This record gives sequence, structure tokens and C-alpha cells, in this order.
Amino acid sequence: MKSVNVYFNRWFSVAYHYMNLIRGNEDGMPFRIFATHPDINHMSLQGADVAEKEPALTGLPYVEFCVDFCRRHAIDIFIPRLHMLDISRHAHLFDEIGTKVLVCRDAELLESVMIKDKFYENVKAKGIMAIPDYHVVRSAEGFEAAYRDLAAKGHRVCFKPTDSEGGLGFRIIDNNRSPLQELLGYVTPLISFEEARRILAEARSFPDLMVMELLEGYEYSIDCLAGGEGRLLAAVPRRKAGGRLRLLERHAGFMELAAKVAETYRLPYNFNIQMKYNGETPKLLEINPRMSGGLHITCLSGINFPYLAVKSALGGEVPRMELQRDILAAHIEQPVIVTEKENSAAPDVVN
Repeated sequence: MKSVNVYFNRWFSVAYHYMNLIRGNEDGMPFRIFATHPDINHMSLQGADVAEKEPALTGLPYVEFCVDFCRRHAIDIFIPRLHMLDISRHAHLFDEIGTKVLVCRDAELLESVMIKDKFYENVKAKGIMAIPDYHVVRSAEGFEAAYRDLAAKGHRVCFKPTDSEGGLGFRIIDNNRSPLQELLGYVTPLISFEEARRILAEARSFPDLMVMELLEGYEYSIDCLAGGEGRLLAAVPRRKAGGRLRLLERHAGFMELAAKVAETYRLPYNFNIQMKYNGETPKLLEINPRMSGGLHITCLSGINFPYLAVKSALGGEVPRMELQRDILAAHIEQPVIVTEKENSAAPDVVN
């Protein structure tokens, strides 16, 4: 059987696990994994059969690099992360060379999902889930007004850029923090209102910030797999359970929510919904139109999300699957040899 060639452009380190999950699929389908990254020693490349260094490009030139890579290596399936929106806008270039791209081809929808305030407005209009109280600000004066409004409503307040991934730029306003304790302890996301306002006031400009109520209850990450026409094929809610512990939980409410999101937005293949409780109400943090950073843990459910997305893209039949039992899981580091040197008297030392 001929191997299927799969390409990952610049991904997080956990792509190492996705590659091995695809390679170790339950159907015994043979795969050859290709990957690129600006750092040729990046951990994500250690799971690839073929790795190349990626150039520092943006926009159409970057897309053209990916198209050329796919052409040179006869790539069957391309799983993008970096510059996903540009790739979606030019998906027809991959169609022309016979490469299937695991990306939402509705570029307008994809952009709205990736820009948090735009998506919050969309969700609010459709009414399919609760969203936090928030304001989008572009000035220090706007920041102060937003903070005072949310605080007057009884909320603790946090903020982050509207266009960012994960925890980048996320800060919690805490006016009772101890700078000395923080200096001598762990790095935290805490910052006082006065310090945040001063920094913003001194800046000539800064990216749009979403200032919002801090959600302090349980946090869930719902990993989803969808087929065509808004059909949800699988959804597994994963709750942070302290430290590295994660509970894969049969949460009926979030299973229903995942089906509603799939039907409403028709995001294809893998996507992820992040929800967090404030009191008794779960509210939306964000939706990621890609595989999540913790998806390899969710796959301990027995549902091979990365492979099944590839199988679906190749036209294979993927049945509806459900989590059969609650599972408490965690992860540990795995040592991996990146390079080896022969006949070397001693390693190079940098002072």
C-alpha cells in the first residue's frame, strides 16, 4: 500500500504526538510525515520522517512556499497552523496540485473565530452559549473606563490582546499583589490596575485589548471532530483537575454544545472549544479552529482525533464516536535524541 504523505508547517511541540498518532493509526494505513519549522531542532520536527527549515515569510509568499513544498514532496494532506488564514484564502492553489488542506475554507468565518471580539459578537447574536462581560479598548483611557465598569459590576478583571493564541498577553488585575513576593517567587500573570494603565499610557499605540470579567471556576477544553455539513463526529470534554491532571469527562451539556457549534459554524475536521465557569454558568473563552495543545491527552479516550481528521479528508468513512467512561489522565516528559555526533572528544560549551 502506498504511503500517504502528510505535511505539518510550523506547529507547537505537541505536533510530535499528533504525527505519531497518525502514524500509529488503528487501520494500519501507512504514512510518511513531513514538517517545516524555522528552528530545525524544534521538537515538533522530531516526529517527522522528513524535516526542512522554514523561511521567515508572511502573506502570499509564505503560502507559495507551502505550495512549493507540497508540490516537491507530493503531499497528500497539509495540516497548517502558522498563517492559517492566508492559507485558507489561497486554498485553491493547493487544489491545483492535488493537496487537501485541513483548514476551514470559509476565510471570513475563520477570521472571525481567530479575532476574539468579532467572534464574541457573533456568538452573542446567535445565543448558543454565554460569553463573559467585556470591552475592547484601544487607549489607556478606554482601558480605565472598561476596568471601572467591570469592577463596578462585581467582577475581577483580566485582559489580553484580541488576536493572540493561548496565554500570550493574558494578565489578571490584582491590586493587592506583593511585588516582592512575586520577585522572589514564581512568575505570575498578575498586574495592578495602576501599573497596567501606566504602561498603556506610555505606549504610542498597542494592539486591541479585550478587557473582561475573570472566570474563576472549572475550565474545560472540548476537543471536537466534525465532518461535512456540520456533522459532529466526536467531542470529548477535558477538564483541568489540578496540576497536570486532566479529567476526560462525559459532560452531557458540553456534548450538546459541541454539536450545536458544529451545526452552526460548520468548522471542519479538528476544532476546540474552551469554556470556563463563573459560578454556575459556563462561558466561552475561545474556539480554536485547529487541533488543541492538549489533544494528545484527549486521545487517551481511544478516539484518534488527528488520524480520523486525515481519514475523513481522504474520503474514508468515520463513524460517530463517544467517550465511553470518565478518564483521569496526565502527561510526563519524554526524552528524545535530537542529534548525535561521532568521534567528538567533548561537547561544545558556550559560556
